[in-house]
Amino acid sequence: MTDALSPSYDAIVVGSGPGGATVARQLARRARRVLVLEQGSAAPLAGTLGQMAKIAAVPGKGMFIQRDASLLVQGITAGGSSAVNFATAAAPPLEMFASYGVDLAPSLRELRAELPIGPLPDTLVGPMAARIMQGAHALGLDWQKLDKMIRPQICRSGCWRCAYGCPFGAKWTARDFLDEAGKHGAQLLDRAKVLRVVLENGRATGVEFKRDGQLQRAHAPIVVLAGGGVGSPRLLHSSGLRPRASSFFNDPVIAVMGSVSGIDGGAEVPMAAGLRMDADGITLADMTLPEPMYQGFTAQAGRFDRLFAHRHTLSVMVKIRDEIGGAIGPRWASKCLQPSDRKKLETGVELAREILAAAGATHVFQSRHFAAHPGGSVRIGDGVDSDLQAGAKNLFVCDASVIPQAWGLPPTLTLLCLGTRLGEHLARL
Repeated sequence: MTDALSPSYDAIVVGSGPGGATVARQLARRARRVLVLEQGSAAPLAGTLGQMAKIAAVPGKGMFIQRDASLLVQGITAGGSSAVNFATAAAPPLEMFASYGVDLAPSLRELRAELPIGPLPDTLVGPMAARIMQGAHALGLDWQKLDKMIRPQICRSGCWRCAYGCPFGAKWTARDFLDEAGKHGAQLLDRAKVLRVVLENGRATGVEFKRDGQLQRAHAPIVVLAGGGVGSPRLLHSSGLRPRASSFFNDPVIAVMGSVSGIDGGAEVPMAAGLRMDADGITLADMTLPEPMYQGFTAQAGRFDRLFAHRHTLSVMVKIRDEIGGAIGPRWASKCLQPSDRKKLETGVELAREILAAAGATHVFQSRHFAAHPGGSVRIGDGVDSDLQAGAKNLFVCDASVIPQAWGLPPTLTLLCLGTRLGEHLARL
C-alpha cells in the first residue's frame, strides 16, 4: 500500500483492532475509500518476546501502572490486542445489548458462519489444561472447553506463542480483516498517532495525526474511532467532546499456580477450557503462559523457589467483572479494586485453589492482580447512542469503550459484531 494520502476519503478509521478492522472491511467491500490509521506497527508477527513487549509492555502506551501498583495492559499494533490475546470467542450477551437498542444477533450469526470459531480438538488441548479439567471435574464443576478463534488444521501442538503473536496464521486476529480490507482498496498507515478529530459546524470532517515526526491531516465525511478503551476517550477529550477523565472497567485477573508431578509441559494454548459463573461475575480457565511470563508472575509473588518450575506448574486464571470506576485521563489510566471486586477475586481464588488441590498440585501461590480488557469508557447511552455516534455528526466509536455495562468477558467476538453492525449502518449513509 502507498503511504501517500489521498485528498479525501469516504471514511477514516482510527485504530485497527477488532472493531476498527471490521468497520474498515465492511466499508471497503462496498467500494468505499477507507483510510485506517494505526498507532502501532504493522510489522509481521514473529512470535517473539521482544516484539510482544513492544506491543503490550511500553509504559504509558501499551501498559499502565495503576494506583494500587497493578498493571493494565493493551495491545498497540495492527490488529490491536487480538494480536496477542488468547483467541477466546465468548459470545456477546445479546439481551444486555438489546436493552440498549443494539441487536447483535444477525451479526453474530454471520460471523459464526464465516470465522474459525469452536472448541479445540482433544489433540490441541495440552496436558496442563487436561489436568486442570480433571481436577475441576473431580469437584463436580461444569468445566468445559471454550470456543476459540483458532484454525486447528494449522495450529501446532506443543506451541506456546498465542500470547506473543502467532507467526503461523493459526490464530485469527483482526489483521485478517485488515488484509481483506486492503485487498478491496483500503489504505493502512501504521505508526500514525491521531491527535484529534477535526470538527466543522458540529460535524466530523477528518483527523489530525503525527507520523514520522510530521503533523498531517486527512479528510473524510465519516470518522470512526476504534482506539480502544483507553485511546478513544482520550481522543474525544482532545477533540473537546468529552471530559478530561472517563471511568471504565478493566476485568482484573489473578493467576493461581501450583506444581504437579508427572507433567513436563508449559507449551500449549491457554484458556482451552474453563468455567463461567456469570451470575457471580467470575470466570476461571487454565492459563499456561510462556516461561518468561510465568517467571514474571513468580518473581512478582516473591516465590523465587518456584522460578524454574514452569514445566511442572499448573496455572488457573481467575477473572472478574469489576465495578466501573477509576479514571482514564490524557496521560494516565488507573482504577483500584472496590470491596465487591475483592470479594469476587477471593471467591474465585479459593475455588482455583480447590481445583489445583484436586489436580494434585502443591506449592500453590498466586500473582498480584492485573488487567487486560479496558472498556466501558464511552458507554452506549452515556457517550455514544445506539448507532455508536459520539458527540458530533458522523463521528462514531467502535471498540471496547462502548460496552455499556461492567464486563468480565473476552470482548473480541462482541467487537466484531459491533463492527459488522456499524459498518453496515455506515454503508447506508
